[in-house]
Amino acid sequence: MKDEKTLVILKPDAVQRSLMGDIISRIERTGLKMIAAKFIMATREQALSHYNKDEAWFLKVGNKTIENRKNKNLPIEKEAIDYGKDMLEANVSFITAGPILVMVFEGNKSVGIVKKLVGGTEPLTSDVGTIRSDYTIDSYELANIDQRCVRNLVHCSDEASEAQREIKIWFKDDEIIKYTHLNEKILYDVNLDGIVD
Repeated sequence: MKDEKTLVILKPDAVQRSLMGDIISRIERTGLKMIAAKFIMATREQALSHYNKDEAWFLKVGNKTIENRKNKNLPIEKEAIDYGKDMLEANVSFITAGPILVMVFEGNKSVGIVKKLVGGTEPLTSDVGTIRSDYTIDSYELANIDQRCVRNLVHCSDEASEAQREIKIWFKDDEIIKYTHLNEKILYDVNLDGIVD
């Protein structure tokens, strides 16, 4: 458990709004350690591999889009699956629109810890005190009207198995640094040996 890894991507909106330092600091303060980082322009191929969506996802997202459009008295111009595919394209376009910071953090329950810090996907309904709640005001409603993805600053892995898959898209094995951080002594040393001289 101590070496569970999770992927974190600071999206173009976090980079452009100069929030990288604040977001990294909030993650590091938990005791998780950064073991890899890259400041890059994502390729379309990386983005498609990262999002890894299937027909079931296209239908789910497309049906939500149709429901939202009906509620706003907007015309329904496509099938659900096509709205879903449009959303994938919107996500790909956004993550490739500017520089991103891709990182791997490691530590006990890192996936759950980062998800809790980042908050729910929609900033408007994300819990108070989370990164998405504190740093942005976007909503599904506005994104749907504008026909774009929600600009929510951060991607984080949902599950440990997903993190393993995602990390391989962005990092080679030799780009992940193995080292001991001093915080690990206080977090994981059972007997706290060596704390006092």
